[in-house]
Amino acid sequence: MSKQRPRSRGRQPKGGSSHGYPRTARLSEVLREVIADELTRIDDERLDLVTVTSVDVDPEMNRAIVYYDSMKGEEGDAGIQEALGEYRPRMQASINRQMHARKTPILSFRPDEVIRAAERIEELLRRQPDTSPLPPADEPDNDAE
Repeated sequence: MSKQRPRSRGRQPKGGSSHGYPRTARLSEVLREVIADELTRIDDERLDLVTVTSVDVDPEMNRAIVYYDSMKGEEGDAGIQEALGEYRPRMQASINRQMHARKTPILSFRPDEVIRAAERIEELLRRQPDTSPLPPADEPDNDAE
């Protein structure tokens, strides 16, 4: 009788995981949550009303770009960038403590231009005069009689 090797159970596919989305996407979401949580603990008025909108992690997981938005808009970016730079080591340490990973990506911070562009478009649309061919809903349609 020959010995049979036991079959491997539940083996994950190479280069991916059994989860529904890539590892970098999962890491990005975890980083976003950890950084946002850490920002709430930092007592610095320059970071009041700053929101982490997303995090992009490179495929090698060496670097991460943290995108943020603020109620202060572009005028507040210089102070926010300065504060985030000062607190970056603290955030890196928090990530390292909470993730227990071999390495954690180096953080850099940028304003979320996608959100700002959407806000500019929305503002332009609000300023546009109503050019629709339909009469306003509160005015009766004279052609119906």
